[in-house]
Amino acid sequence: MGAAHFSGVRSRRGRVAAVFFFWGLISLSCAGRLPASRQKLEVQKHLKRLNKPALKTIKSPDGDIIDCVHISNQPAFDHPFLKDHKIQTRPGYHPEGLYDENKVSAENKETVKPITQLWHMNGQCPEETIPIRRTKKDDVLRASSVKRYGKKKQTSIPEPRSADPDLINQSGHQHAIAYVEGDTYYGAKATINVWEPKIQQPNEFSLSQIWVLGGSFGEDLNSIEAGWQVSPDLYGDNNTRLFTYWTSDAYQATGCYNLLCSGFIQINSEIAMGASISPVSAFRNSQYDISILVWKDPKEGNWWMQFSNGYVLGYWPSFLFSYLADSASMIEWGGEIVNSASDGRHTTTQMGSGHFPEEGFGKSSYFRNIQVVDSSNNLKSPKGMGTFTEQSNCYDVQTGTNDDWGHYMYYGGPGRNPNCA
Repeated sequence: MGAAHFSGVRSRRGRVAAVFFFWGLISLSCAGRLPASRQKLEVQKHLKRLNKPALKTIKSPDGDIIDCVHISNQPAFDHPFLKDHKIQTRPGYHPEGLYDENKVSAENKETVKPITQLWHMNGQCPEETIPIRRTKKDDVLRASSVKRYGKKKQTSIPEPRSADPDLINQSGHQHAIAYVEGDTYYGAKATINVWEPKIQQPNEFSLSQIWVLGGSFGEDLNSIEAGWQVSPDLYGDNNTRLFTYWTSDAYQATGCYNLLCSGFIQINSEIAMGASISPVSAFRNSQYDISILVWKDPKEGNWWMQFSNGYVLGYWPSFLFSYLADSASMIEWGGEIVNSASDGRHTTTQMGSGHFPEEGFGKSSYFRNIQVVDSSNNLKSPKGMGTFTEQSNCYDVQTGTNDDWGHYMYYGGPGRNPNCA
């Protein structure tokens, strides 16, 4: 797959399209399912691996069960390289130059509100534990296989320059993003307003996230991702949820969503990966947003994540990655959906608020205070930010800059409409 490495000859748009091509290809077959009795045993074993003994259990109003698991007993420590790992309780350094989380223009100040997670209504986890959303049997059964549960779908990847355009379209993934490349990056940040987009089919999803990317876009892509998503297949409902993802081999064997495999080490007792975010923004009404910061600690080298109002959630150990062990080569901010085109027409699955960028504040989805972390561990405005979308009549993106929001973007759309069939 060496030919898949980007070169300076290829256009910026072509390079971004290649990224999406690799993300998007979906395995079209679930062949080789296990016999029912063996599958049942495999599911039970997998649930036992994922659901660690809880010191306290909290039932969320949305039906989730949150287990408070001792910090030293979390799934991360199933990784053979983490058996004797000493938990890093705080990052060595925070990036310099953080925006005020609550900096909003006077015009919009009354309509941007703080946000929490739904399970907080019924309790909290004690110190020295972390909250983990319990995995249920039905969650695993919705996956194509026990082995693929909690992982993004993938298949063998042809070289994009020789691929049939119709094959690319079969992936069904569409995006509206802003991005930077051409430098070395040590993290990224943005504040994102949270919506509950409508999903047409259970096998589709809608998400808004930051991508921190390293390496080529063949079989060795490294990616750290964080944001919010609605994914009926993964969670069994249409709630908007905080999520993370990582991979070191282009989604083939490594990595997973949230804490559904060993890797990410959580240190925070207040925020649960994969749990519902509440409340969400409403059209022409109150806006609720979250801040996501991912950065590489210059002292220990691990990649840390911070969520709104200073919740430092935990870190991805640097040994999980090859290219990201050093730095990132591309950062992206934006939305992604799956268009299954199940009835032969474009999906009505919404991206963001389901409204186009030109509708602006209170109607469209936004990323504000968009920044990157440089080699000196300083948060800076991104230089040379580009945009990409496959079908701007379905989902679009517009960027801008002002004193209150720094670099920002509005993005999203309704999917199927008279100009998007």
